[in-house]
Amino acid sequence: MKVHLIAVGGSAMHNLAIALHKKGIQVTGSDDEIVDPAKSNLQRNGILPATDGWDITRITKDLDAVILGMHARLDNPELIKAQELGIRIYSYPEYLFEQTKNKTRVVIAGSHGKTTITAMILHVLKYHNKNFDYLAGAALEGFETSLKLSEDAPVAIFEGDEYLASALDRRPKFLLYKPNIALISGVAWDHINVFPTYRSYVEQFENFVKELPASGSLVYCNEDEEVRKLASFAVSGVKMLPYNTLPNTVKEGVTYLEDGTCLEVFGKHNLLNMGGAKQVCQMLGVTEKEFAEAISSFKGAARRLQLVAKNEVSNIYWDFAHSPSKLTATIQAVKEQFPKRKLVACMELHTFSSLTKEFLKEYKNTMDKADIKKVYFNPHVLEHKRLPPISADEVKNYFGNVEVYTESSKMIESLKQIDWINTNLLMMSSGNFDGVNVKNFAEELVN
Repeated sequence: MKVHLIAVGGSAMHNLAIALHKKGIQVTGSDDEIVDPAKSNLQRNGILPATDGWDITRITKDLDAVILGMHARLDNPELIKAQELGIRIYSYPEYLFEQTKNKTRVVIAGSHGKTTITAMILHVLKYHNKNFDYLAGAALEGFETSLKLSEDAPVAIFEGDEYLASALDRRPKFLLYKPNIALISGVAWDHINVFPTYRSYVEQFENFVKELPASGSLVYCNEDEEVRKLASFAVSGVKMLPYNTLPNTVKEGVTYLEDGTCLEVFGKHNLLNMGGAKQVCQMLGVTEKEFAEAISSFKGAARRLQLVAKNEVSNIYWDFAHSPSKLTATIQAVKEQFPKRKLVACMELHTFSSLTKEFLKEYKNTMDKADIKKVYFNPHVLEHKRLPPISADEVKNYFGNVEVYTESSKMIESLKQIDWINTNLLMMSSGNFDGVNVKNFAEELVN
């Protein structure tokens, strides 16, 4: 087999290239720019393109397939050449299905929680030495890559993103995996650039449920009203498995399950995610006792309430939260876990949705439970995304009582002036506050 990946530098694409290479498939790739960690990972596996940029000489008749990454455009010269030669072109989710169509496919979907639920399932299965393939949306402790494909694994666990598959295929990625077991964690409007209304966004999840086979199973969050509605779209015969927050107690900042299992993670949203992960694991043959034993050592996925530094009087967390529902859940989790400590919450408006005026109103009151609230955005990012400008005053009006910064250095300087005795810090962004090394900054604060 000989496969070429267009836009190989993407997070999912470069991991797919490595997974295919490890299966013995001859892999080539191209991209206009490849940066770390993709660059180092591809180089380590001997499949880093010799030069950046597109080159039609890489597209030859002997290719078995071309895989098209999401950020490759319709006018990409390599794509056009592949079309002219009649080579089979796949989006990466489409190709993942091809690689796993004879396996039991589990797809974890939802506007929030899907990365954590996927990570929990993978952690439990690995702990008990189960054989499985997987795709995860974040770096996971104990896993060399975020994607694995093999010949012999009977099960494939995929994190199912609702974003579009490719420039050629405008369907959400999760539809292309064709799950046998599907999980939906929650629905809250996102990706306004491709789903301009809440209704158009919800319809994608309706289609996800409608396409489940009658022999399939739907695991769904019983505590989300929108998800309960979605369950009604399943065809007759689909096994319905609702889940809820696992019963728990918190003692001196540590969370325990009902049976006394001590957890490394905390927060209602994590205990709710755990309920979904437990349901899936039991369907895959893991007993309740085995699940509890394994989940006790789960520390979370990268940048999901990740503890980056601490001392006796302060904890600093780094989180991927950027949408309204994620902000609310993450802030609430830290406040409930440490009720006697103040909370300083900082978030960055970084995504297309979060920087769009008509979406900003969704952030109203989302940070209210924090004691000190700071919001940062870079006006140049709006220019880059070709969005209308927004002002600091507008952001403040949308959020409520927050401090707004348009220079990350000034926000960082303001944090250095805070008395951190009995005070926690929560940094939330899908970016990095324009180059801030959060771990180094956190270490500086606690020391």
